[in-house]
Amino acid sequence: MMFTRRSRRAIAASFIGTASLVLSGCGTSNGDSGASDGSVTLGFVNGANTHFHQCLLKAVEQTGKEEKATVYTANSKQDAGTELSNIEDMISRNVDALIVQTVNVDALEGDIAKARSAGIPIFLTSVATSDMSNVLGVAKVDLKKVGELDAGWIEKDAAGKDVKVGIVAGAPGAASDLLVGGFQAALPANAKVVANQPGMFNPAKAQDVAENMIQAQPDLDYAFVANEEMAFAVRKAFDAAGAKDVKIVTTNGTEDGLAAVKSGQLSATVANSAMQIGQTAVRNTIGLLDKKQGVEKIANIPLVLVTKDNVSEAPQYCPK
Repeated sequence: MMFTRRSRRAIAASFIGTASLVLSGCGTSNGDSGASDGSVTLGFVNGANTHFHQCLLKAVEQTGKEEKATVYTANSKQDAGTELSNIEDMISRNVDALIVQTVNVDALEGDIAKARSAGIPIFLTSVATSDMSNVLGVAKVDLKKVGELDAGWIEKDAAGKDVKVGIVAGAPGAASDLLVGGFQAALPANAKVVANQPGMFNPAKAQDVAENMIQAQPDLDYAFVANEEMAFAVRKAFDAAGAKDVKIVTTNGTEDGLAAVKSGQLSATVANSAMQIGQTAVRNTIGLLDKKQGVEKIANIPLVLVTKDNVSEAPQYCPK
């Protein structure tokens, strides 16, 4: 299906949205520009409220303002049903395109179908679908590669010795499944996964999981944690249990995460900048809508395995 702003608006004008959540307008919604004068109007459906999602939101809003776009935002709070409702709400706002940080890859099929029926293209952040023909584009983080990089660090550090590994995953679906899948597949044969539980991207939950894990596996050697916010809570639980020697690998590359790697609290993190994801999503969405030359449909976000030796090489994570 070819989308144009004129044809899409004609289709979407007939759509009656079921507005279940309050959406916030940002970017250039102060009247200086917007749909009324022909500039692009974007809807951003975020997936949760973690530090990553907050930084992603900030990047989308700031870049939207720079690009003179009107941006409406909503948060799905890790619920696929809420995500679909948010997308319906955005359709009722007659946006030119949707940027979606999905909570569950499996839910995207229904999301994309709903938007396509209204003639509105979807641009994805972080994860891509298996069939990209139905979406406008993606700012993609190779989440399997993130897991692989952390597993590679463990392989090098273990140096062939038999070791035990625990996993504190995120919320089932989307990012966490890809991260954990990539990590497990890349572990060497001498590294045995002895525990794998979801921390739900919630530090308090992750701390409970870590406390139970270290009680059941007091000789644990390594832990892979699906984001830095949870990793700090896991570190706290391990230290309180006298397991300060357990080495933690994780992902994000926040300022606090980099400081923790530098101090030795965390052994490694994979930096994938939320700021770069948000900036790329907005700029490429607008560029693809306007059919600009050289704009990538699939834009891969750079990944950096960060250890004490290369902390200075990590990209800026969150907009100022």
